[in-house]
Amino acid sequence: MPRPRRDEERRYGARAVRGAILRAVTEPTHVEAHGGSLGSRLNWLRAAVLGANDGIVSTAGLVVGVAGATDDRSALLTAGLAGLLAGSMSMAAGEYVSVSTQRDSEKAALALERRELREQPEAELAELTELLAERGLSREVAREAAVQLTERDALRAHARVELGIDPDDLTDPWHAAWASFLAFTAGALLPLLAIVLPPAGGRLWVTVASVLAALVGTGWSSARLGAAPPGRAVLRNVAGGALAMGVTYLVGSLLGAAGV
Repeated sequence: MPRPRRDEERRYGARAVRGAILRAVTEPTHVEAHGGSLGSRLNWLRAAVLGANDGIVSTAGLVVGVAGATDDRSALLTAGLAGLLAGSMSMAAGEYVSVSTQRDSEKAALALERRELREQPEAELAELTELLAERGLSREVAREAAVQLTERDALRAHARVELGIDPDDLTDPWHAAWASFLAFTAGALLPLLAIVLPPAGGRLWVTVASVLAALVGTGWSSARLGAAPPGRAVLRNVAGGALAMGVTYLVGSLLGAAGV
């Protein structure tokens, strides 16, 4: 094969490889193009499972404790509803405050990055080149990718590569608050219904059995979502719930016996 032709093919191959690398760096992935990363969705799902778990354990401990002092259905219903509302509102408020703080931090970081891009464009381009090179790109390709990313959307490029933030998908405190509220409420409904619906003679055992079964499910789900062995997670979850119900029932029984 003539040398000029081999050189031309070699240059063409290098351009093809460089183009493929640049597309991998600059273009969104299939998952990102359809509503965010898988990791983000898993985190939300894990938070929902843990919120439901909190609702189960805290409400079960409350109603079982009251059941140790009295078998009056109205008292159990009142205590359970109060615990459900207090817990769900507390979870929602806490999540709103936490995620609002995170969102404020993200917006502040983006504002700082926007100012630096306006005042020091060359330094920011060099910084982006270094970050891309640290990910395994050659200096030449890293520089070319940094230039293309900057020309396309400099702020978005720095937000994603440097800060790990998607400026088009900042955390929403209201979504987080509602998710926590609903997850806690869904979990809390189980012990509440289990303590007030069955007859007085069997309601305690129905509640304990249903709560422990639910804790097996939430423990297994949280472990699987975290890619951890489910056995220990289930055991810890069930043991914690059983301990909470046992302690509150003992306290309720002592207070009931004392006529408090």
